[in-house]
Amino acid sequence: YMNKIIDTYYNEHIFHNANGYRVFSANSSAACTELAKKITEVVGWLFFCTETRVAVNESVRGQTIFIIQTIPRDVNTAIMELLVMAYALKTSCAKNIIGVIPYFPYSKQCKMRKRGSIVCKLLASMLAKAGLTHIITMDLHQKEIQGFFSFPVDNLRASPFLIQYIQEEIPNYRNAIIVAKSPAAAKRAQSYAERLRLGLAVIHGEAQCSESDMADGRHSPPCVRNTTGHTGLELPCKQQAPFPGIELPMMMAKEKPPITVVGDVGGRIAIIVDDIIDDVGDFVAAAEILKERGAYKIYIMATHGLLSADAPRLIEESAIDEVVVTNTVPHEVQKLQCPKIKTVDVSMILAEAIRRIHNGESMAYLFRNITVDD
Repeated sequence: YMNKIIDTYYNEHIFHNANGYRVFSANSSAACTELAKKITEVVGWLFFCTETRVAVNESVRGQTIFIIQTIPRDVNTAIMELLVMAYALKTSCAKNIIGVIPYFPYSKQCKMRKRGSIVCKLLASMLAKAGLTHIITMDLHQKEIQGFFSFPVDNLRASPFLIQYIQEEIPNYRNAIIVAKSPAAAKRAQSYAERLRLGLAVIHGEAQCSESDMADGRHSPPCVRNTTGHTGLELPCKQQAPFPGIELPMMMAKEKPPITVVGDVGGRIAIIVDDIIDDVGDFVAAAEILKERGAYKIYIMATHGLLSADAPRLIEESAIDEVVVTNTVPHEVQKLQCPKIKTVDVSMILAEAIRRIHNGESMAYLFRNITVDD
């Protein structure tokens, strides 16, 4: 793969625009260009750049450029493509370079774990260095990620579209209950429940316990045994306190409680809400628990449908009745494998964000009734 250098030039569809801005679609996937087409049906026109090796064939000096980049399974290639495109436009003297990245990659790696790194912060720095001056994204995994960037970030919400789907496509949704598959997802579930005037249930227990907070980079490394050059000979390791006579208290280990469902789901439609559905193991386990507790239909609503590995097969074989995701991430192949997967189009709000930014209009309209907790 490393020896394959894509060396053909643009497959161009140029629509001239007198307003001083252009929309570029990256080549991460066919679905990316499809989403770009839907967005630019509102904006008015589109310029396709289908190369990882980028050369700008016409002047963009002093103009505002929007780069639309969805993230397929080959995440790193898509990121590199975005960086190269942004840098090419920067060196071509574009005035503003705005990335439209509906699903921001590496957003789950926004906290220090063990002796790892905060990759999301690294990516934010790389995008700024490459020349991006603004980002439009949707439902960041943690809202605090916006603080990683040195330029403005518009974190749009998909919840209005998903709530509309619930109201229009789920029969008898008034008999539903919103479910958080873990206590960490309770805040998002509460937002849905309050807007739909429905009850709230939270699953808590062993299946949803996350990695201990002890396993982050703030704690000192454990004592390592010293091994001599002789095979099999190890010297004993002596644990020492930081100062003689001082012993620090040890954090008590967490004990996983038995699985419980806080809230009555018997005879109800259970709607599990989350921001990302990738490895569906937790969702399948949650669906089984809800079935045992008496829920007669189970829906999953999520913004970003990554659906990696054998997720379509697991969904098809599970107690889940329907999985509803937006088109922020390409998932056409997964839909062919599993008819339970449904798609909600969010191109309208992305197109409106592009139009408002270009015209210098307020973005407040796109954040109506969005509170600090959402």
